[in-house]
Amino acid sequence: MNKTGINEARIKEAANLIWGIADILRGHFKQHEYGSVILPFIALRRLDMILEPTKEKVLAEYKKNRSKSADALELILNRITKVKFHNRSRFTFDDLVRDHTNIEDNIIDYIKGFSLEAQDIFENFKFDEIVRLLGKYNLLFMIVARFASAGEVLRDVTTIEMGYIYEELIRKFAEASNETAGEHFTPREVIRLMVNLLFENDVKALTKGGVIRTLYDPACGTGGMLAETEQYFRKINHGAQIRLYGQEINPESYATCKADMLIKGLDKDADRIQLGNTFTEDKHRSETFHYM
Repeated sequence: MNKTGINEARIKEAANLIWGIADILRGHFKQHEYGSVILPFIALRRLDMILEPTKEKVLAEYKKNRSKSADALELILNRITKVKFHNRSRFTFDDLVRDHTNIEDNIIDYIKGFSLEAQDIFENFKFDEIVRLLGKYNLLFMIVARFASAGEVLRDVTTIEMGYIYEELIRKFAEASNETAGEHFTPREVIRLMVNLLFENDVKALTKGGVIRTLYDPACGTGGMLAETEQYFRKINHGAQIRLYGQEINPESYATCKADMLIKGLDKDADRIQLGNTFTEDKHRSETFHYM
């Protein structure tokens, strides 16, 4: 574990484990397509583990209140999970591997059981298409089973460490497809330097009580800059509020970023992450920010 509290050995173990799962795709998918298949499964597995402790309560409450409006139901079930998403499908990730024959139908049913915020993530991952392709190649059950067993490793990974794992896998996927890794992510060391420089002259003011600041990343990618900023504020002033805004042109990167926000409990910040080209369709046109 390094001085920032990050368990580097655990990060490496988890990244290597997931990289090994990607090897199942060899021969059926091109190397540059591996990330498109694997990243949504990482998000799905993480969301499932977050919801696991409240699953039975959610199903019981859904059964009692299913006749209520969608908005009312959303509030009731999210109140139980204590995050801004839930899943009302009867399946859990572990349940999926118990029925090899109906794995494709069951996982689609499972995805449809998520609340709207989470469904938006998987729509932008184009997860239905991925499931159909994996089913066609008889790989779906293998992938689901491997991610189910990976829960033993991923369960102990912190949110910040998961960010490092994402970065490591994005780099690996890019290098494997002979693309320039730098086009896909900014190394964490560079992000940390940028964040420190951005706030360097304001540190004294930011340590005062009741501080509220807004930050906008117009090309937020998978959310590395936003995650590092949130961590920075928590470190220098636990009571400070940093409201994060972002926009991203790539649907998969947008989905990854939004998933990470939901998992961290940054519910309102997840709503502020938008999909689209910042230059031609600015989704935050009416907003102003302290930092960009």
